[in-house]
Amino acid sequence: MSTDKPRPPLQPITRANHPDRADPPPGNRSLVAPIWQSVKFEFDTVESTERMFRGQQDGYFYSRSGNPTTRELERLVAELQGRDDCIVTASGIAAVSTTLLALLGRGDHLLCFVETYGPTRYLLRRLLPRFGVEYTMLSVEDAAGIERTLAERPTRLVWFESPTNPALKIVDVEWLTALAHRHGALAVLDNTFAGLHHHGRYPVDVYVHSLTKYAAGHGDVLAGAIIGSSALLRRMREDAIHLGPALDPHAAFLVLRGLKTYHLRRAAQCANALRVAGFLAGHPRVDRVRYPGLPTDPGHALARVQCPDFGSMVTIDLAGTADHARRFVESLALFGLTASLGSTESLAMPPQFLRSRDFTPEQQLACGVGETTVRLSLGIEAAEDLLADLEQALAAAYA
Repeated sequence: MSTDKPRPPLQPITRANHPDRADPPPGNRSLVAPIWQSVKFEFDTVESTERMFRGQQDGYFYSRSGNPTTRELERLVAELQGRDDCIVTASGIAAVSTTLLALLGRGDHLLCFVETYGPTRYLLRRLLPRFGVEYTMLSVEDAAGIERTLAERPTRLVWFESPTNPALKIVDVEWLTALAHRHGALAVLDNTFAGLHHHGRYPVDVYVHSLTKYAAGHGDVLAGAIIGSSALLRRMREDAIHLGPALDPHAAFLVLRGLKTYHLRRAAQCANALRVAGFLAGHPRVDRVRYPGLPTDPGHALARVQCPDFGSMVTIDLAGTADHARRFVESLALFGLTASLGSTESLAMPPQFLRSRDFTPEQQLACGVGETTVRLSLGIEAAEDLLADLEQALAAAYA
């Protein structure tokens, strides 16, 4: 009911459903934007509603199509990534699936890589072929194979990550994007590990993020984002509206709140990661440390060029067996033994969780996960406490 229309006396049951609004008067607004927790929006006239549908005036009608809170988040995320527009979704994998379904169709070919998030691989290998989409899966380190595939076969889309999960391989974003464009393919980058402040200067067509991780940052909300040019996202948005991966306004508010401390958290997490990587690199129970911030890392030189920081993820290969790795993570006191990353708490993933069941032995080797691989996501705790916890857990694992 419009607040401008006359308000006659109402029975209690009616008044409970049509309360008087307490909106701030003109020139008076809340410092923190309100949560527009409403599915439906109305205009005073049918004509105004139709003008909104025709794009002749701004407004909202149904939150699956748009909502002021989610739109505020979309605009902020797009700006942080250095692009025109964004579509936010109910989870990171919803952003992945919506992007794939909006950009690919029967007869299209996709180039992807073994160094790809597991649920994304499911979509690439199990779901898309049902709709006539074909794919080639290589390693991101197979430069010759990438060039040959794009030269020999018309390709609609190249899908990649950098740093990769969990081996933290650094992809030459400029080279791969330029190669994709030279052969008429779109370049789509899952930029979750890198963060919203990475890779915006490269001509990537679409960025996909799990906002669950660094953007929200507190492990209490699921969200995703599709980021790109206005022209491309305008075409994708109609598909997204009908696929229905809409983000709830309250979840959007939580991500907006998390983004207020995004850069502060990221700086603390990256500082901790560098300390932890350096400590573990010199430990006799650790065979290998993968962290692009270490000068000895194969991706260090490229990461210095591409990235404003080296990230908060550290992946290690322990000496010994998978049982040593299991005992190590079970002995950690400050690291949560769970999935995901980017939280204020530090997290650990053992090889029993990391190893992929859909890979051949050759693909398993290429993705960089062995029987003693452990992935660490560093939080914002005191570095000294994290180092002490790692030391005691290593001692317990080999006791």
